[in-house]
Amino acid sequence: TAKSGSVTGATISRNAGLMAFIHQTPEKPPDIYVSSLRNFSPRKLTEINAEFPKLPMGKTEPVSWKSKDGKTVEGLLTYPINYDKARRYPLLLNVHGGPAGVFVQSFTAAGTVYAIQALAQEGYAVLRPNPRGSSGYGMSFRFANHNDWGYGDYEDDIAGVDKVIEMGVAHPDSLCVAGWSYGGFMTSFIITKTKRFKAASVGAGVTDLVSFTGTADIPGFLPDYFDGQPWDQLDTYLKHSAMFNVKGVTTPTQILHGEKDVRVPISQGYELHNALKQQGCPTEMIVYPRTGHGPQEPKFILDMGKRLIAWFNRNLGRTRQAGTE
Repeated sequence: TAKSGSVTGATISRNAGLMAFIHQTPEKPPDIYVSSLRNFSPRKLTEINAEFPKLPMGKTEPVSWKSKDGKTVEGLLTYPINYDKARRYPLLLNVHGGPAGVFVQSFTAAGTVYAIQALAQEGYAVLRPNPRGSSGYGMSFRFANHNDWGYGDYEDDIAGVDKVIEMGVAHPDSLCVAGWSYGGFMTSFIITKTKRFKAASVGAGVTDLVSFTGTADIPGFLPDYFDGQPWDQLDTYLKHSAMFNVKGVTTPTQILHGEKDVRVPISQGYELHNALKQQGCPTEMIVYPRTGHGPQEPKFILDMGKRLIAWFNRNLGRTRQAGTE
């Protein structure tokens, strides 16, 4: 049935008798279904990925927790393959973009930078939270990060990490964090606020809200969130920028960025990379040619995923897939 998972592309027939849609779950890739509207009983029409090998997959389930201020926050937790309740595992906190994006129960083996099932194969648990500012939870929740990037949403994310530790899944000394765009912003901001994470990967992250507003192709974006331009709200822009809070950061940080990114210009990555280098913080920056705000070429998507896992493994001292006792 289509009672769980993600439904997109719904289309109603001319006589309003049938509905076709695309359905997927964390374990099953997208396929087309059709159902009567009078008696909803979906029937699968396609088997698009039938010839692909069916590899072991880590289970994904919804989880919820209370943030510091009492807000209920939801997310998706993917377990490592061959999960053993007697062991604790390294955890990746994967922050979505937007910040109005949202993680839904879509197929977790799709080809993305943050290849959830590749991480599960490597022995990682992955938490994908939907902090305040995410879509799908009502207007109040959607705008709860107004004038508050890096603070309330940070508490939402950290409370989620603590939840997974309390569940006995994650080892508190084997935490990593990564995200793209706004997720990259949050990753860069997290490393200025805590040293709990052993490694970070910033993907096309907004690191300097002032210079971003003057160079991005959406100059009105941040003024809408922060009630004015940088020259009107300078203290606020500085408070919420990783670049003006970066002193003392020690978390090993990887930076991935597209050379042709006009949404989050590559200078945002260079600023953070140079600041970390100047302080002796372990860092690497990989620049992808021909690439805008997100990789499109399969070889770059694959390369990013491999580099991400290698960076985490190296900084966690891991040489093989295994849980942490």
